[in-house]
Amino acid sequence: MNPAAVLAPASGPVYDLLQHRLARALRARVRYRYVQPRVLLEEGGSYRIQSPCCSRTVDAAGGLIDIALLVPHEGQHWCLCSRDHAGQRWVTRCQNQSLDAVLDLLCIDRERAFWP
Repeated sequence: MNPAAVLAPASGPVYDLLQHRLARALRARVRYRYVQPRVLLEEGGSYRIQSPCCSRTVDAAGGLIDIALLVPHEGQHWCLCSRDHAGQRWVTRCQNQSLDAVLDLLCIDRERAFWP
């Protein structure tokens, strides 16, 4: 799946509200609760989430790494991608889900796909 092939939301204030909603949801995550992830708005209306690499598995210095990419689709559905750091690419984890379902998957991260 190409995360760039998306439908972008139409207005600026919606981005701000959504960015705050994502940041608030991330505060309730299960893994690495002591770090503060960043939610960045990407071109096309996607949101990229970065976090310090506490485990040092990806960045030995503990720098910021990409954790997830949330891509909007038609009908208020979302695609959620995790970062394959070795392959330098995004990997689709779920598609056509509600924002709540995507945030649950991201924040619980049972498979450790997002918070390495």
